[in-house]
Order: sequence, then structure tokens, then C-alpha cells
Amino acid sequence: MTTSTTDRTEPVPTTTTTAPLAGSSGGGASAEPPQAPAQRPSPADRPRRRWADVAVASLLAATLASGGTYAAVRAADGDAGGTTTQQQDAVAGSADDGTQATNISADPASGWTQVASSVTPSVVSIEIASQQGQGAGSGVVWDTEGHIVTNAHVVSGAQEVHVTLADGRTYSATVLGEDASSDLAVLKLTNAPDGLSPISVGQDSALAVGDPVMAVGNPLGLSGTVTTGIVSALDRPVTTQSAESQAAGTTAAQIVTNAIQTSAAINPGNSGGALVNAAGELVGINSSIASIPSFGQSQPGSIGIGFAIPSGKVQLIVDQLISTGSVQHAFLGVGLNDGQAEVDGATLTGAQVEQVEPNSPASDAGLQTGDLIVGIDGEHVPSATALVGQVRERGTGDTAQIEYIRDGARAEATVTLATRPDEG
Repeated sequence: MTTSTTDRTEPVPTTTTTAPLAGSSGGGASAEPPQAPAQRPSPADRPRRRWADVAVASLLAATLASGGTYAAVRAADGDAGGTTTQQQDAVAGSADDGTQATNISADPASGWTQVASSVTPSVVSIEIASQQGQGAGSGVVWDTEGHIVTNAHVVSGAQEVHVTLADGRTYSATVLGEDASSDLAVLKLTNAPDGLSPISVGQDSALAVGDPVMAVGNPLGLSGTVTTGIVSALDRPVTTQSAESQAAGTTAAQIVTNAIQTSAAINPGNSGGALVNAAGELVGINSSIASIPSFGQSQPGSIGIGFAIPSGKVQLIVDQLISTGSVQHAFLGVGLNDGQAEVDGATLTGAQVEQVEPNSPASDAGLQTGDLIVGIDGEHVPSATALVGQVRERGTGDTAQIEYIRDGARAEATVTLATRPDEG
């Protein structure tokens, strides 16, 4: 099965899976990086992480869980028939200069007590009211000025937003900005109190498969819930799209995330909540889960396969939303399908270039129709979706080393990503 594009100006696959999320009472849904105190590493500084393609169950359905919203998610693991996943309510936070960040050190072997007590004050519960009904999700305290980070699908269409801190105090909030393509949003507390506890943001690039992590959020309305697990995989391409938009026959921006996969239990209501490492640092915003649908059950819970938006991407998007209220996205300028090629007696899969936009970064770098892109900055690219996730993880002006196959031979090209034309 191939994955084709719908937007000639950006590599965006069109194959998606949607499923309604039962148990929610309405609410809107929307589809489509950074860290403090540390700065987001440049592509050249990022450790090279590779993951193998995995045979996935054929009937994994995905639903977005924002307590009052729903959408669908599909994890694309190299082949277009990959895992479908379910999106949850999520949040990420960071502490910029001048904010009060939480800094702790804990040994998971001796327990997560210190991590939980240090991180919980930085995670909030979110309730929204919209024309569709009520909704709920999670969020993280980003700074002392009252900025809260959550998933865009948690607050999409919200007419009223209330944020409850870990100590039980509730404040009204406004949506400062939201970015459908990354599924991230920033809220601003009305009359923000003193003494907020911004979450400390760590580097997702420092994660390794097997590292212990903790998810903190508001699953099923149970605020302050913590669950633990490990990093199951890195750079897992996951796509999501609003179920409401598909039901209405409209086109919504498709979310493509180069996600962190975790075994920590994530359930509806966790969307927008924190995924932290053993030092209590934010490494991701919980956003989706894989689920196996059963008859009469459209909102399954965790099966130990959850996904989080990496903290680097969170920082990139949130910084722009706070400063300008909008986001500019990186642009390569190719149309893609899944493809394969024979090299040295082996078959390699990758992102097949179907078209190259004139005067685009891809064109300037010499990429041509028919090239099979198989790597970026040393990381394996097994599919079109994987390349989309990698591009969206980067910012305008970033450079990347593209590895591709042309006429049976390997080659490399350096590209400097531009701003998507419709945002320029």
C-alpha cells in the first residue's frame, strides 16, 4: 500500500484511520520543538537514533482522547498498513530564563516518589465547554506568567476554559494560540497567581530506548495520576486526524509526529500531560495511544503503547505561539509516496520523491523525481510518513543531511529548510 501526498508544498501523507471516541460528552477536535533551561540542540548535535521496522497488529484502532473531543491516530511504521493509534489529552512545559523550574534527581530503582512529588505541582487539569458539550484534558505549567501548554485537540472549539492547579485552585483561561499541525496549544491563565511551578524541560534527544519515564495527567478525570514505564521506541512516525472533520467530509490538517513511544499507561484525559524522565524533566507531551477495538467499545484504554510529542518540538512550537500567536513550519518541497529500491542485493524502503517544487529547498539541493530518501541526519527513513515527521521536527533555517538512492546508488545532499510558502 502506498502513502500519497495531498499538498505539493509539503510532504504530507493522506492515508489515515479514524474512530469515534465513546465516553466523551462532546467538544471540538483539531488535527496537525525546544527546551529550557537547556537550548534545543541543532540537527548536527542530535544523537543519531535508529529504529527497526516492526510488524504491527492489523486491527489497532486509534481515537483521540480529550475527555470531550475525539480524533483518530495511525502509527505509520514503515508500511502504510501500520499501527493505528489513539490520541489522548496532553501538555508540555518548559522553564525559560527567569522562571522557577523544578530541578530534581531521582533513582528509579529506589522509587518514583521524589519525581512524582516534584512534577505533580507542574501538571494541571483542563476543562472546556463548547457548542458540542464538555471536555477535559491535561496540561503543564510552562512559566510563572501563567502560560499552560496542552494539546490543540484538547481546547479546539472551546468557548470556556478552566484550569485546575494541583492544589485544587481553579482559574479561567483563554487560548493564546494553537497549532493544529503539531497538535499543540498555549493557554493563558486569567489573573495568574504567584508561586506557579513551571516544569523543567529536558532534552528528548538524550533519551535512549529502555530509559524509565513517568506520565502525569488527568486520565478519566482522575487528576494528579502518575504512571511509569520505559521508552519503548524513538522516532516513531504517528499520524492523526480529526474524526469530526472526516465525518463532516472536510479536510483538516493532518498531524504527523516523530513520537516517543512509551509503555507508561496513558488513557483518555492524559492528553496534554507530561512525560518526564527520571530527573523529573519534561521529555514529551502525551498525545496518543494505540488501542485494539472490540465490539461495542469505541474508547478503549491503555494497552501499553502510548505516544508523546518530543520536548524539542514542543519548545519550538510553544516559543512561537507565546511570542507571535502563530507558527511557521519547516518546508522541504517534495511530494512523496512510500517506495523501495534494490541496493547491494538488499531491498530498502523509504520516501519516494514523486515531485519536486521549483525553487524549494529540495530543488536547490538537487533532489529529483524518482529519488528514494532513506535517511536524514543519520536517522533511518523507512516511509513517506517518517520523512514528514522528521521535517516537522525541525525549524525554518535548519540544515539537514539527506541520504537517498538514485539509479541503484547511494548519494547525499544538504538541504536548508525554508518556511512553508503559505506561512511565509
